Amino acid sequence: MGRRLSRRIKAQVELNHLPDHGLLDVITVPHAHTDSPWKLLARRLWWALLLLIFVTLVVYFDRDGYSENLSMLDAAYYSSVSLTTVGYGDIVPVSAGARLVNLIIITPARLIFLVLLVGTALSVLTEKTRKTVEIQRWRKNLKNHTVVIGYGTKGAGAVAALLADGVPSNQIVVIDNNRAALANAEHHGLVTIYGSGTKQDVLKIAGVEHAGSIVVTPSTDDTAVLCTLSVRELAPRANVVASVRESENRHLLLQSGANNVVTSAETAGRLLGLATVTPNVVEMMEDLLSPNEGFSVAERPVRDFEVGSNPRHLADIVLAVLRNNEVHRVDTNDAAALKPGDRLLYIKHDLPSVNDPLTDDDEDDEDDD
Repeated sequence: MGRRLSRRIKAQVELNHLPDHGLLDVITVPHAHTDSPWKLLARRLWWALLLLIFVTLVVYFDRDGYSENLSMLDAAYYSSVSLTTVGYGDIVPVSAGARLVNLIIITPARLIFLVLLVGTALSVLTEKTRKTVEIQRWRKNLKNHTVVIGYGTKGAGAVAALLADGVPSNQIVVIDNNRAALANAEHHGLVTIYGSGTKQDVLKIAGVEHAGSIVVTPSTDDTAVLCTLSVRELAPRANVVASVRESENRHLLLQSGANNVVTSAETAGRLLGLATVTPNVVEMMEDLLSPNEGFSVAERPVRDFEVGSNPRHLADIVLAVLRNNEVHRVDTNDAAALKPGDRLLYIKHDLPSVNDPLTDDDEDDEDDD
């Protein structure tokens, strides 16, 4: 009964009202790889053993100052009961020198030994504190980032494209209610949040209000509509890109506030159709959609000396002109002359620099000429 009541109380508390340490099971900020607990424990035991050996040698070399005539075994016995604070009292320092050694060496060593023994508990507390500080720092600096709702096949593909296009991994936040999917996102260095993208408290701790772009890729179309409505209410100026399975639901996403909607089922169908007729076209399309491989579709602003020019006459292969948030194909009258503030959608590719040294084949060609 008590557990049910506590669950109900926790469910009624919005996540964005919880303190940072209360979000440790919700937000995961990636950090550098740390050793396993077993390796850390073995390291502590090794240092404890070295400390015991050191104190044993100190006691043995000062054995004349004790109440007993100490052997090496007696010195080890006294060191162990002293470091562990058992202190049976059968062996005690009697000379001034032995007591001074106990004061300046064995007592500090006892404190260090105790720290090593309780190191596991301290490491757990330190780990929680470190994670809390990381969450505080992350939430404080959260601005103009990208939020990806849903880390399935489409969400993971969107993140891969963002990373390949140069977006830092710490500027991408993934929201999902699947722990396995979040673990995969964490492996790629992404900040993850456990929860539903339809809930505003989850979206708030993801910093949706301050996000620059939001990618909505849940598993169902109705969830996509709910996520888009919730996102647009919190972030009226953000660029919202949503994925929908069926084309008949596309207008619902647009009415919900999405800037762009990608119909996954129809797009996959078109590629399948092309693959049966012209498979090489599909390969080229895949190449264009992969930012880190070969050719890719990119966007850039119009340069000053290009204003007034026809985009088809530029050195870049221009596909369309983006003007006032509207896309104009390069073969239309609206794109006949470039204007200040326009942006170009073009095919980006890396060409060898004019300053690159000539290869041996190039030099042979020049000699032939």
